[in-house]
Amino acid sequence: MSDIIKSFTRAFIVQDRWMLYLEGLGNTVIIASVAVLIGLVIGVLFAMINYLKKKTGKLKFLSALVNIYITVVRGTPVVLQLMILYFVVFATWDNGIMIGAITFGINSSAYVAEIVRAGFESVDDGQREAGRSLGLSTWQTMWHIIIPQAIKNSLPPLFNEFITLIKETAIVGYVGIIDLGKVPGMIQSRTFEYLPPLIISAAIYLGLVMLLTFALRKMEKALAKSDRNGGGKQ
Repeated sequence: MSDIIKSFTRAFIVQDRWMLYLEGLGNTVIIASVAVLIGLVIGVLFAMINYLKKKTGKLKFLSALVNIYITVVRGTPVVLQLMILYFVVFATWDNGIMIGAITFGINSSAYVAEIVRAGFESVDDGQREAGRSLGLSTWQTMWHIIIPQAIKNSLPPLFNEFITLIKETAIVGYVGIIDLGKVPGMIQSRTFEYLPPLIISAAIYLGLVMLLTFALRKMEKALAKSDRNGGGKQ
């Protein structure tokens, strides 16, 4: 038992190695947070293009490009996308964290586009027609009426996408970025003990995901309560 405690002490306490985990956790959160923002902006735009094409018959060419983008991004491994951006597209840029964030933002946008598109589809067509009857343009109707409702309907799966990103970002270690998934290898090379660093990183990931899952459940309850109150007022 004492040997196990000593192993975990060497993996976490000795030489302030806990700071490596803290740095890795911080980088993981930064990459995932920036990625989800990029993915949200691109995804909402692409979802809107596909929605308008379906409802109005316009933007056919843009919709075709969007669908090609979604097919390619979803159909190729994110680790290959990371390597292409890191070693080719941004080869001269010395900011691995932002390259990782952009990579995961691009990857996430393809999934966000489908999530938000489903959110658009959940909004009753009467809402769009009501906006047009009030004299709003197509884009004004989308911005003021459709998008707010679609985002609200999409919040739980979008938050789930963020939780998924937290775990998926572990592959940035392949290109040398120090994140929570990279730290165990760095410590293993110093202590020559493999299991304790892995368990510590896994425990931190688990704690973070459990915290975010708890927040997601609170959000879902709040949205459900809001819907019930709204229904009561009607």
